[in-house]
Amino acid sequence: MSIVYIIITARPDDLPQLPPIELAAAKLLVGHAPESVLGEATSQDDLRRAQRRGLLWVALADNVPVGFAHVEVIEPSVAHVKEIDVHPQHGRRGLGTRLVGAVCAWAATAGYRAVTLTTFRDVAWNMPFYARLGFHEIPFAQLSGALLSVLRDEARRGLDPDRRVAMQRSCSLPLNTAYLESSL
Repeated sequence: MSIVYIIITARPDDLPQLPPIELAAAKLLVGHAPESVLGEATSQDDLRRAQRRGLLWVALADNVPVGFAHVEVIEPSVAHVKEIDVHPQHGRRGLGTRLVGAVCAWAATAGYRAVTLTTFRDVAWNMPFYARLGFHEIPFAQLSGALLSVLRDEARRGLDPDRRVAMQRSCSLPLNTAYLESSL
């Protein structure tokens, strides 16, 4: 019997299951990020706030969370993907793509002009993955104060700023459903 995956907005009972997913996914970044960052997990308070505001989605496998996307509104017209993780045991099944699709569809419906994120420039399942989904690099000179603040915080926590990139996807772009469907 195959596993049935769905993406939904997070429920309160899902929240305790998300930090272990985040920590398991972080292990894929060994050698790309410092151990101190790899051991960080989003607090239950932050997850609870995001869940209450409708800014948290989960990927469920037979009703059990196996991935999530956490969004913050750091600028009035932009939704920012703060975290997106899929447990490695459920990787390579299109769940990351579906989570990004859910966030972009929500942002467009909610009236945001763009979705932003920061990610690794040189990790195959980071910048190239998001580029395939319609995100493009934001030139340094065009970074908003809010995104500069995010990148500075990452550098303060030990992430190499030369390996990080801020990306944006316009909400006016249609989702590349052919790519979404081919990655499921």
